[in-house]
Amino acid sequence: PRNPPPSTLPSQISSLAIPNRMIAQSDSNQPVIQLRLAGEKKKHYEGRVEVFYNGEWGTVCDDDFSIYAAQVVCRELGFTGAESWSPSAKYGKGEGRIWLDNVHCTGSEKSLAHCESNGFGVSDCKHSEDVGVVCSSKRIPGFKFIRNQGLTVQVEEVRIRATYSHRKRIPITEGFLEVKDGGKWRQICNEDWNQKNSRVICGMQGFPGEKRFNTRPYKLLASRRKKNYWGFSINCTGNEADLSDCKLGREIEQKGNSTCGKGMPVVVSCVPGRVFAPSVSIGFRKAYRVEQPLVRLRGGAMIGEGRVEVLKNGEWGTVCDDNWNIRAATVVCRELGFGSAKEALTGARMGQGIGPVHMNEVECSGFEKSLTECYFNPNSLGCSHEEDAAVKCNVPAMGFHNRLRLSGGRNPYEGRVEVLGERNGSLVWGTVCSDSWGTMEAMVVCRQLGLGFASNAFQETWYWQGDSSADPVVMSGVRCSGTELTLEQCLHHGKHVACPKGGGRFAAGVSCTMTAPDLVLNAQVVEQTTYLEDRPMYALQCAHEERCLSGSADKADPSSYRRLLRFSSQIHNNGQSDFRPRASPQSWVWHDCHRHYHSMEVFTHYDLMSLNGTKVAEGHKASFCLEDTYCDEGIQKRYECANFGAQGITVGCWDTYRHDIDCQWIDITDVKPGDYILQVVINPNYEVAESDYTNNIMKCRSRYDGHRIWTYNCHTGKKDLFTLCIKD
Repeated sequence: PRNPPPSTLPSQISSLAIPNRMIAQSDSNQPVIQLRLAGEKKKHYEGRVEVFYNGEWGTVCDDDFSIYAAQVVCRELGFTGAESWSPSAKYGKGEGRIWLDNVHCTGSEKSLAHCESNGFGVSDCKHSEDVGVVCSSKRIPGFKFIRNQGLTVQVEEVRIRATYSHRKRIPITEGFLEVKDGGKWRQICNEDWNQKNSRVICGMQGFPGEKRFNTRPYKLLASRRKKNYWGFSINCTGNEADLSDCKLGREIEQKGNSTCGKGMPVVVSCVPGRVFAPSVSIGFRKAYRVEQPLVRLRGGAMIGEGRVEVLKNGEWGTVCDDNWNIRAATVVCRELGFGSAKEALTGARMGQGIGPVHMNEVECSGFEKSLTECYFNPNSLGCSHEEDAAVKCNVPAMGFHNRLRLSGGRNPYEGRVEVLGERNGSLVWGTVCSDSWGTMEAMVVCRQLGLGFASNAFQETWYWQGDSSADPVVMSGVRCSGTELTLEQCLHHGKHVACPKGGGRFAAGVSCTMTAPDLVLNAQVVEQTTYLEDRPMYALQCAHEERCLSGSADKADPSSYRRLLRFSSQIHNNGQSDFRPRASPQSWVWHDCHRHYHSMEVFTHYDLMSLNGTKVAEGHKASFCLEDTYCDEGIQKRYECANFGAQGITVGCWDTYRHDIDCQWIDITDVKPGDYILQVVINPNYEVAESDYTNNIMKCRSRYDGHRIWTYNCHTGKKDLFTLCIKD
């Protein structure tokens, strides 16, 4: 092997006659090395391991590195432990010396310098072998960070401490800035403070920007309070995603009450995104819908996360993950009214999009108002939707989860829904009436609790014994659109609770999941396969039994013909989990005429509408057979209907309903010639939860002259009829 065996000291260091134990510590009892995480980071607790030794930064070779060494690195950096480590310069190639090679740690060492290695500076590696680590996001309480010149800021926690008059406001947007260091909250002297620093703090707290404020009341408060200053100033450029990416400024001399004599504690004031407008503690503003955005997020389980999509020439498309980094992700987050980015995700981690890939190789300075202002390569050759970029943004602490809870479930992701509601003038926990309770309402509950998507909505919860004191119904008539941040924002009866079933065993319940499927209809296939067929009634007996013909067929002569608008449907699962029918196989319905089981009552709706939206003809497709017809390369089919097999659509696969299958049509026998809208809606009753319902609808323009039909301008996603018409 090319790697020399580990030794305790290289010849260069042993010639200095320094004892082995002195590699780790100097006379001042401080480690002679300092660590940092650098490179193409997605989170502040991951990156390339860099070592500061002998006045110079260098890297660590991946030879013989292990999870035990990663644990030592992460603890030395103030994190509770390591999640994983990565060889081969995953976070980019470093520069300068490769300080350590063939590192052997047991995991119990206090410093990476205590682990066996070839010795400082003895390595036969290249920077293509630089090692990286992913640490736990949790800090070690009371951890004392060792600071040398040029290091980044490292503290346990950061908060904005509101004054007494503002503490009931949600979210807290203004107050004294405090950092937790050594287990104690400390203020920062504002002598060297600037707006760029405030911008970074606001981003961390979930706000897109900072604003000016009235300093007079804060000066008065500061003069009366005992202060406990942190020992350093901070030097941010303004585009960092986290305070830990900023550089330390000068050291602040601690002089008791005279510390920061020319200034006062830093105060930060932030501008919240419009969806998080401050409110009093009870009740929140209605959900805000951005008008005509250029950028949007789709497919995310939580507020402030999702696949990045941009609007170009009237068409939504995705962003390729080449060069995608935390700086570009932060521009997206701020543009949408969130704070800085927690994470820049690659590899379609939030599901694959549809349509074109509009942007590639995005490069942002960090100060752009929109992602569309950043430099990018419009040529996305070679980029597929498997490389769609996504983000996770910092959002303000709204306390949403404190007003809702799940009770009685087998795990934290399920249970009876209990809300904090008003009863006889006081706030009490109670249940939600399950009348009209469905997937959309369950989706809002799961999001509000930070538990992801809804996998099920329950209208009976007698099998989940919750707190008996919370049995009375305190909320009824709940109807959600799915965009709300809280159940309180949904339409409901308010204080006038009315629940005919009486709650109790019929209280609403949910189960949540962090991943969900996402069905998308291939609009191009519909457009290419549309045609008319005249079929005699005697050949449509089974379809008639399944109500796949228009109402006039009930009185039609058996020898007459029905005119059918036929087309193929190719339905992809672009989500993060398999699409499975909600009903178990034991409850599937056998249809004797067609000789198959229906696993869903209605899987798709087919409608022909006039240009003003009036329905003129309709059809539907019961999900008689959900299976993997074809899959992307490398993905194994899992679902097959033959022999009463399991039904579903695997992630990366698609189910095809061919144009020649019964009920794969709209009966247009009674439709007059003219211009129409052909609409197909998948999972129309939201029977199965998905990560994105906006792409479940497809619309086309259609022109029927009484003999032939033309179908064109087919597109997936919600667009109004006006847009369709002006394109004609």
